[in-house]
Amino acid sequence: MLLDAQQTKPMEGGPSFSLRNRAQRFIWSAAWLVLASWTPPFLHPWRRTLLRLFGAKVASTAGIYGSARIWYPPNFEIGEHAYVGPKVNVYCMAKISFGDYSLASQGSHICAGTHDIDDNSFQLKAKPIEIGAQAWIAADAFVGPGVKIGEGAVLGARACAFRDLEPWVVYSGNPAQALRKRKYQPRSFSKTC
Repeated sequence: MLLDAQQTKPMEGGPSFSLRNRAQRFIWSAAWLVLASWTPPFLHPWRRTLLRLFGAKVASTAGIYGSARIWYPPNFEIGEHAYVGPKVNVYCMAKISFGDYSLASQGSHICAGTHDIDDNSFQLKAKPIEIGAQAWIAADAFVGPGVKIGEGAVLGARACAFRDLEPWVVYSGNPAQALRKRKYQPRSFSKTC
């Protein structure tokens, strides 16, 4: 999917992705714009269906708001009762997965792509992101490429995670720093809820 920047020269206007990938993303973006972006919040079932048609793995109870942006559905996976809130940007150049009961709040940015700043061609790189069950990415927070958000972890509002976050720990700041253990007691959820 990613092209060699030395050959395609994206710094001079060349592509970073194959023609097929760019065409798929164009069709997807147009479909989301016309069929989902304007829909009211309660139409989660319709948006789940549309995402599945384009290759996403979406649990039957997941919620994705119409104003959210999913960059490439085949790299998107979301579990039971997990939510992607309003105006969340899921920049899934590589796989981004949301565990059961996880939440990405309004305006957060989950970005699986970066560039090699030491490469003269500025090669694009993609690294998967995993958001654990019951984790919360608060409003306007940023999660960088390759980060694993542990189960039950909280990334506070406008915080930036560039490294893995430990389970059941609250983080804030840029870069995110651990504040304390979460007082909430972890519990198991049935898949049949």
